[in-house]
Amino acid sequence: MSEATTESGGRARAGKRERNWDWARIGLWLVATTLAYNVVEAIIALALGAAAHSIALIGFGLDSGIEVAAAGVLLWRLRLETQGIAGEARERAERRVHRFIGGTFVALALYVSAQAGWTLWFRTTPDESVVGIALAVASLVIMPLVAWGKLRAAREIGSRALRAEARETLACSYLSFALLVGLAANAALGWWWADPAAALAMVPWLVKEGREGLRGEACEDACG
Repeated sequence: MSEATTESGGRARAGKRERNWDWARIGLWLVATTLAYNVVEAIIALALGAAAHSIALIGFGLDSGIEVAAAGVLLWRLRLETQGIAGEARERAERRVHRFIGGTFVALALYVSAQAGWTLWFRTTPDESVVGIALAVASLVIMPLVAWGKLRAAREIGSRALRAEARETLACSYLSFALLVGLAANAALGWWWADPAAALAMVPWLVKEGREGLRGEACEDACG
């Protein structure tokens, strides 16, 4: 191998490391933004949900709280990435965070299923919540954009954990839509059952994501 080829390969590897570091920083910033946003969102949604007796709104707030926990753990993981962690230490951190996030998906699925079942059984009617509807609309606009950025960063640095957390952000978007449908149907048509039914609609997807995370399953779009 010639000296020129060796030098070219060295520059390529250095360029790749720098690119990964840049994307790790972008991912770190996006996750920190998600954490801050969800702290505020959780407080508002839980307060409004308790006042309106809305299972979908309470579930939305709990989803935000779970996202805060997942984002906090992932911040640690991405900080290691920016510090140049590599090899087996990187893989151990990746698996640990990925499984933790998988567990948060399962926890959310269990809560939504139990509370929605309770609401349907006892026919608990939620009150109208205009602010809750506005909160759902805001998250429906913001969260998909943030999730897209994190999915791109996950693909660039090859992080299954970041991809899983990004998909949890998509779950927030999904729940925003379900929440919007439920609250709007109740406000406009008096369909009390639309609220828990909308929350239940996302459970199969949450369980699927949770199982993948707990198993530590890889994915082509994050690691390929």
